[in-house]
Amino acid sequence: MANRHLQRSIAMQSLFEWDFRGQEDTQITAIVTHNCAEFAPGADNFAFVNALVSGTVEKISDIDPLISKCAPEWPLDQIATVDRNILRLGTYELLFGSYDETPPKVAINEAIELAKTYGGDSSARFVNGVLGTIYREMGEPMKDDDASKAKERRTKTKEKTTT
Repeated sequence: MANRHLQRSIAMQSLFEWDFRGQEDTQITAIVTHNCAEFAPGADNFAFVNALVSGTVEKISDIDPLISKCAPEWPLDQIATVDRNILRLGTYELLFGSYDETPPKVAINEAIELAKTYGGDSSARFVNGVLGTIYREMGEPMKDDDASKAKERRTKTKEKTTT
């Protein structure tokens, strides 16, 4: 499967279903497997989907408080389920993804595109605002820096968010 946008879409749909079903960790593998077969029949490489979903679920205790901090007017449980999971996926890519594979601006743009496709009328603006705030909180890595400086800043940001 070469299309990373499709893989992000499957990851978001899997996170949505997992969240909707009560966040049962035991179900996530079955959900991802089903969604990969449903939305990308015939494809054989789902490593990116699995990495995004498992990473997001694993780091959710770091991701959710950051989303809450950067969207103070919207308690996490009041954010539409689809928007909440797009934000989780985008935040995961910003904080823990590989900048060599997905630069921060690409992660934000991909999340906005998912919001346009799956969310409501104001979802794209909301996702852009929250992820933009998270990006600024991180110190806007890769805006003017080379990859090594961005990675150093991201490590410092991870340390701040986990303490």
